[in-house]
Amino acid sequence: MQTDIDPRSLIGRKAFDLDGAKIGTVDEVYLDDATGRPEWAAVRTGLFGRDAFVPLEPSEIIDDTLRVPYRRSLIKDAPDFGVGRHLSPEQELQLYHHYGLDAASPGGDGPGPDDQDFGRLAGDDD
Repeated sequence: MQTDIDPRSLIGRKAFDLDGAKIGTVDEVYLDDATGRPEWAAVRTGLFGRDAFVPLEPSEIIDDTLRVPYRRSLIKDAPDFGVGRHLSPEQELQLYHHYGLDAASPGGDGPGPDDQDFGRLAGDDD
């Protein structure tokens, strides 16, 4: 994904899956605490739906939309951790495993045993 984009500008964008089916709207963006790079997006999957976490790497921004290279069914089955708070290292690892990603690739070194506070929300000033 583009690293020069302001993560807050992702909020409100429509998100589409691998097949071009609409997933929902980006609700929140989570940053890696070590790098400050956008790592996860919480996508509101419907009016009465929930937020599903999607990885921003290897997603792309195309024509002002977020294109997630996974099928909608996999995205909707992602672990549900709620939104508005940090992802714990265990929760983030569950998401990596759910999407078949290597936890070491997106942030460079990946989460380590001493990382207790990664996955913060964009705009948090803590």
